[in-house]
Amino acid sequence: MGLIKFLKEKFSKKKEEKELTKQENNISEVNEQNDSKLEENNNIKKEEDLNKLNDNKNSDFDLKKYDKGLEKSRKSFADKLKSLSKKYKKVNQEYFDNLEEVLIEADVGVKLTLDVIQELLEKSKKEKLEDPEEINELLIDILFLKYVKENEDKNLELKFGSKNPTICLIVGVNGVGKTTSIAKLAYRYIKQNKKVLIVAADTFRAAAVDQLEIWAKRINCDIVTGLNNQDPASVLYKGLEKAKNENYDLVIIDTAGRLQNKVNLMNELSKMSKVINKLSPDSIKETLLIIDATTGQNGVLQAKSFYEATGLTGIIITKMDGTSKGGIILSIRDELGIPVRFIGLGEKIDDLELFDLEKYLYSLCINKD
Repeated sequence: MGLIKFLKEKFSKKKEEKELTKQENNISEVNEQNDSKLEENNNIKKEEDLNKLNDNKNSDFDLKKYDKGLEKSRKSFADKLKSLSKKYKKVNQEYFDNLEEVLIEADVGVKLTLDVIQELLEKSKKEKLEDPEEINELLIDILFLKYVKENEDKNLELKFGSKNPTICLIVGVNGVGKTTSIAKLAYRYIKQNKKVLIVAADTFRAAAVDQLEIWAKRINCDIVTGLNNQDPASVLYKGLEKAKNENYDLVIIDTAGRLQNKVNLMNELSKMSKVINKLSPDSIKETLLIIDATTGQNGVLQAKSFYEATGLTGIIITKMDGTSKGGIILSIRDELGIPVRFIGLGEKIDDLELFDLEKYLYSLCINKD
């Protein structure tokens, strides 16, 4: 079964509704049982069924967010694929040339696009495929396999130790949604009953500190700030001491986004790393880069610069709902091998979702008409 058929079956609304109805009926049956000898087992079964039901409802809700957030990209990408398949009864070189153009316009990236087209040509000849729809299905299979890396941890959530707070450095240029993403990330883990502390270490931009203070108040999150132009490492030091003394689970650190070159960037983050290693040597450490999806290939160039300067453990991609070029995620992965950890699908505080490759490809590539 090709990936398109698999995803259509997996995310079929009818299938979801049938499964939910079936599980709701099972829960009702459990509730109707009155045998006192089975009461304890029934309660356990009821709780397990409720958990499964809630998981399915949450998954369905998340898929709706992906569908809505990627609507512009889907209309650009999936609709073009559909139009292309209708234009040709059999594929030829012109078809592949047009397909190449569609991929590049979607910000998949020139390098990845050429690799994908070459693989499509080879496999279509080998398997004697001439139907455009079959070629498009094969395209989605190849894009999926290009993204997936062997021996990589598939759990993209931040991880937590039992004794020390997880330290999460947030990097990125100004204007990409860094402040808002920090608030959304903090809110996500507050909802998971984690004790979260924000450290406003971008002391070179007063507006950033003010915005973070407003967000922290809205989501009821503690925050540590410093003075204008204060050494960011000293603000971080104060924050980590607080986190250590007051048993926080997660520390999210804003960093400057206006450093003019990689040398300055490396020096600043090097100082921060020394502070972290001194105060929290055994903590789990993350460095997440914020990229604005609407910047297209400029975002890929930003990722390269930060990757070379700091090393990254993941990407948070924002404003996916505002772009028609949703292929940037595939391009970043191909260029740097860094996973997208979270994806911003809207402006609401809870619109930061854990990245799900299947939901992403389903919402980007499959025409809903």
